Amino acid sequence: MKKIIIQQQHIGLRLDKVIAENFEEISRNNIQKLIQQNRVTVNDKIEKSSYKVSLNDKIIIKEIQLEEAKIEPQEIPLDIIYEDKDIIVINKPKGLVVHPANGNPDNTLVNAIMSICKDSLSGIGGEIRPGIVHRLDKDTSGIIIVAKNDKAHINLSEQIKNRQIKKTYIALVRGTIKEKSATIDMPIARSTKDRKKMAVDKKGKNAITHFKIEKRYDKYTLLEIDIETGRTHQIRVHMSEIGYPIVGDTVYSNGKNEFGITGQCLHAKKLKFKHPITQEEMLLQAPLPQYFQDILKQLEKREIKSNPV
Repeated sequence: MKKIIIQQQHIGLRLDKVIAENFEEISRNNIQKLIQQNRVTVNDKIEKSSYKVSLNDKIIIKEIQLEEAKIEPQEIPLDIIYEDKDIIVINKPKGLVVHPANGNPDNTLVNAIMSICKDSLSGIGGEIRPGIVHRLDKDTSGIIIVAKNDKAHINLSEQIKNRQIKKTYIALVRGTIKEKSATIDMPIARSTKDRKKMAVDKKGKNAITHFKIEKRYDKYTLLEIDIETGRTHQIRVHMSEIGYPIVGDTVYSNGKNEFGITGQCLHAKKLKFKHPITQEEMLLQAPLPQYFQDILKQLEKREIKSNPV
């Protein structure tokens, strides 16, 4: 269940628009379904999508369940980086969806984790997202933490909320970046043109991305990226916005690349956090996937040793 109390900036907006602005993870199509199925109330009353909200209106959203299907364990090979009784940390491969969703009911990380952990997973995420504390895009590879119990889940969620978990990525972008390092501070919201995409929008939520150059190549740059915030598609949106899209990203660039890969060259390399139970400082890393290593090998002869003019 989700709740919104209408503030000054939303007065007079349509009900469906307010929901879209507050919950970017809910698609426009699903917002309409929620309203049509009477799963949205305003001050405990059913209203239409076109309802214009007023100050202090209380909106309650009861989310659509995934076809009321039971999520089944599936034996899918996983690269386990670390595991104890409280957490399990996975090096997620490119192409693997994190959790089931409408139109994608199985063959996800959750199905695989359930096969390994059985009933030992946090229940806070509900039946569809047991143990899931944070996510990676389907075509982003790398390190992801899963909570085995509610206490661990709550603590990790607080660390994320308070920006105490440091996430470091490796990305290959198109174009040769001149700066040694830079910070991108641009707010992000769901695109008004395509609800499946995100976009830089001054009315969006703040999003901060730091990057530094690892290597420069002819037509490409290898970056190490740290994010302060975890907005949907943040790195992909930010890099595309400044003119250096991620290689292989078919959503925020034309996706064409000389390497013939599908899915972006974006890898969650490192996570630094406190163990949710013991409070021990943890620094875990996931090696680059082979396809990424192969591309960098191809680019070795094209490395630019000196700074571009």
